[in-house]
Amino acid sequence: MDALADTSIVLADVPGAVPGIVDPLTDARWHELVANGPSDVFHSAAWLQVLADTYGFRPQALLTTDPSGRPVAGIPFCVIEGLPTKRIATPPFSDYCDPIAPSVADWMSLQDALVRHGCRVTVRCLHNEIPVNTGQMAVVSRAKWHGLDLDPDIDDLWEGLHSSARRAIRKARKEGVLVRPARDEKELRAFFELHLRVRKYKYRLLAQPFSFFENIWRQFVDRERGTLLMAILGDRVLGGVFFLEWKDVLYYKFNASDPDYVIARPNDLIIWTAIEEARQRGMTRLDFGLSDWDQEGLVRYKRKYASDEKTISFLRHEPREGASHAASQAGEILPRLTDLFTNDAVPDELTEQAGDLLYGLFA
Repeated sequence: MDALADTSIVLADVPGAVPGIVDPLTDARWHELVANGPSDVFHSAAWLQVLADTYGFRPQALLTTDPSGRPVAGIPFCVIEGLPTKRIATPPFSDYCDPIAPSVADWMSLQDALVRHGCRVTVRCLHNEIPVNTGQMAVVSRAKWHGLDLDPDIDDLWEGLHSSARRAIRKARKEGVLVRPARDEKELRAFFELHLRVRKYKYRLLAQPFSFFENIWRQFVDRERGTLLMAILGDRVLGGVFFLEWKDVLYYKFNASDPDYVIARPNDLIIWTAIEEARQRGMTRLDFGLSDWDQEGLVRYKRKYASDEKTISFLRHEPREGASHAASQAGEILPRLTDLFTNDAVPDELTEQAGDLLYGLFA
C-alpha cells in the first residue's frame, strides 16, 4: 500500500477530514453517497466487484465527508500495477464515471489526492463539467454519448424513432425474429462467441475474457439488475444486447450480432423491446453509452434511437518525469500483439486466450 493510502484510510474515519480512501465494495458511506448523489452504474459496488473478480483489481474510492460525517463527494478508482506502467483509472473499463463533486473545492481535493500517487491518472467525465474546466488535468480525447428520454408515452417514443429504425423493427418482426432474455450460461456463451467474432473480424480488437461476462451475469442478471436480451430465429441466436440497471436508468452496455443475419435487423428489435419493457417498469432513461469519435456507423445507429447526444471528455494527468523507456516500449508492443492475435489466420480459440491473458493490460 502506498503512502497516500496509509494516511487516507485513517482520515476517512474522521468526520470532516477530506479526502480519505475507503473500500467502495463494503463502505456504508460510499453506498450512501452513490445512492443519494448523481451516480451511474459505474460507481456501483456491483460494477466494481465485476472488475475485481475478472481482473484482480482492488477497487478503492476517495471519499469526502462534511463535519457531521455525511459523505458529500467522491470518486472510485483502481491503482493498476504492471505493464505498460503504473497508472490510476477511475475506474477502468467504464464508459465514464464522473467525480461526485458538487463544487470546485470538492473536485480539487479529490484531484490533489489522486495526483499525489505520482503516476498517470485518467478520468472520464460526461455529466460533471467542473473537472473539464478546472484543475490540472488536460482533455486528451473525446467520445460520443447517446441517451433516450423514456418519459414520453410509448406511442410518442415510437414516432420519435428515426424512420429507418421503425422499418428495421418491422422487418425483424416480419422475418419471425423473437426477442427474449438469455436463460443460462450456454446462451451467455453463445452471445460471447458472437461478441468475440465482432471484436476480432470487424474491429481487429481482442475481446474481454468470458469470465468478465460471467461476472456481470452474477452481479447483475442473477440479482435482477440487468438482462441479456437475445434475438432468436428458429433455434439460431442472431444477436444479443447486454443491459445493466442502476437506479431508474437502463444501460445498453454490450451488443453483438451474427453478420450473416444482420439483414434480419435483430438488434433493432432488441432495442425496441428494451424500450417497451423499461418504459413499462417506470425507468426514465436508456443510456446508450460510449461510441468512439471515429465509429461513424455506430454513432449513426445510436442516433436512430437517441433523444440526447453529449461528449465524454477523457482527462489525464501525467507525472512530470513522464513514461520510462521500458514503459513506452511495452505500450508499443500491446497494439502489435493485438494485430497478431486478431489476424484471420489465428483460430478464434487462440484469440480468446489472448484476450484472457492481455485484456487487463489495456486498463
